[in-house]
Amino acid sequence: MSFVIPEPARPSLPIKGSDDRFPVRRVYCIGRNYAAHAVEMGHDPDREPPFFFQKNPDNLDSTGTFPYPTETSDVHHEVELAVALKSGGVNISEEDALAHVYGYAVSLDMTRRDLQAEAKKQGRPWDIAKAFEKSAPVGALVPASSIGHPHQGTIRLVVNGEERQTGDLNQMIWKIPEMIAHLSRFIELAAGDVILTGTPAGVGAVVPDDVMEATIDGFEPLIVTVR
Repeated sequence: MSFVIPEPARPSLPIKGSDDRFPVRRVYCIGRNYAAHAVEMGHDPDREPPFFFQKNPDNLDSTGTFPYPTETSDVHHEVELAVALKSGGVNISEEDALAHVYGYAVSLDMTRRDLQAEAKKQGRPWDIAKAFEKSAPVGALVPASSIGHPHQGTIRLVVNGEERQTGDLNQMIWKIPEMIAHLSRFIELAAGDVILTGTPAGVGAVVPDDVMEATIDGFEPLIVTVR
């Protein structure tokens, strides 16, 4: 088989301590998964069925640089734990969910907040606000075989030395096994899928030359410069 145009490069993520790469198939993101963040975004923090949106696989970026996007004047940081799957399926049980996880990484969900607000007002999808080039900076994946399955620990984002976001993984409304099980009821998950698990309160704007440092207990910091 031949293609009529050059085949696009396969998006992939680095793996800590290895020259191998993790190929990315799809990227799912859960919305408002920390109660305090739900409140700051103007929503009721009571537990309700989770909802998800998607980024594109090639939105994931490990270069350490975030180019300030066009058509916006209000880009926000959201620090998150990323979950990478080594297998999948449909109707996965919560009890079996973690067996499908390859590893974890520190990540950022960068958002054109002004465009997202306009989309919400008009009842439109968030794609333009969320799924743009290099909108998901991410660190090296750490295999679950070496780190286990994080369920608690400080998650934090510092900009230019000033703390902006802080929380604990145990504050997630929907835990990782629940997210995997819920998603698999609607979509067939597979090896290479990545799930961003939500952000704590304190999201805010960045501008060119800002330096973001995202940390989660047990992981090396993810340092990203806005250009």
